[in-house]
Amino acid sequence: MNNKMIWLIVVTLIIGATWFYSDQQEAVNVRLVAVNEGPVDFTTSNTRAGTIKACQRSRLSLPMGGQIAELFVREGEHVKKGQILIRLWNNDQKARLADAQAKVAMARSAVIESCRMAALNQRERERLSSLAAKKLVSAEHLDSATTKALVSMASCHKATASQKSMQALMDLQTAILEKTELTAPFSGVIAEINGEVGEYITPSPSGVATPPAVDLIADDCLYVSAPVDEVDAAKIKKGMLVNVTLDAFRGEAFSGQVIRIAPYVKELEKQARTVDVDVKLLDKAQQHKLLIGYSADIDVIIEQKTATLRLPTETIIDGDHVLVYEPKSGTLVSKKITIGLSNWRFSEIKEGLSEGDQVLLSLDVEGAIDGALVTVDE
Repeated sequence: MNNKMIWLIVVTLIIGATWFYSDQQEAVNVRLVAVNEGPVDFTTSNTRAGTIKACQRSRLSLPMGGQIAELFVREGEHVKKGQILIRLWNNDQKARLADAQAKVAMARSAVIESCRMAALNQRERERLSSLAAKKLVSAEHLDSATTKALVSMASCHKATASQKSMQALMDLQTAILEKTELTAPFSGVIAEINGEVGEYITPSPSGVATPPAVDLIADDCLYVSAPVDEVDAAKIKKGMLVNVTLDAFRGEAFSGQVIRIAPYVKELEKQARTVDVDVKLLDKAQQHKLLIGYSADIDVIIEQKTATLRLPTETIIDGDHVLVYEPKSGTLVSKKITIGLSNWRFSEIKEGLSEGDQVLLSLDVEGAIDGALVTVDE
């Protein structure tokens, strides 16, 4: 047997073995996704979890100490602006105010009486002055009337000044009485109350923080405050649209808009420099189910394309390859692609694929590699 014949036999055996083993290859069950047209956003996200906050929140305390006489609200209750929340025992202040009001009334009567007398004496002086010009009354009589008019006018001025003093005292007592009542500066919900009827409360000493009497939150306006890496923060502008997601509502997105970018960088650690970005939630209908303090993540839309070829980002290998399903051979084939805008959900396909191409969805399937025989999981 010559060499040529030997080589022919060897090649035939190799081809036969290859066919045999390929025919025996077990097909891998995979899931596919089609290249389609849709929106793709280029976004930037927060580095650590953000927090849902209220546009208005006041930790209210009374300006003076005393015993709680009346508690008009409960935790979780909605209140309106100007509504009384707490009233301290104030019978002594009410008595002082009543006394001041009585003195004001007396002073007002004294003003009316003295000023009326001053007006009468002034008219009498003017009448005698006219008669004196005609030599019908003596100079002594005119001087007496003039003195009387001046004295009564001084009494009128004194009574008026006394009335103003009494009025100021009454205003002071009114202000002191008002300090015994805590009212809502805006409409909202009562988050916390520290104190019960009969307990004594005292204002915070200077430089010493104490729990507020009432924690009031405006629940009609919410926003997210989230830290963003200093590099990414430079791309963000006020007014940009934002997608907000919460762990408490997985699979649901909330629309928002950037309303504030902090004018400084926080240095929590040497390798962690962040900028706080505030995002206002736009849909008030969604806000009713949110709680202050929920953790939240933001995706700020830096650039957006509304209709472009796209794939789920998880299907792309090393940023420039995908495994495409070939229906004729039933195998996966590696193809090089060029991507454009990209986020954690979708990536824009600029070159390498066409609409409708089927691409391997899950890259962690064992055996799903270039050239693998596959069956499609419907």
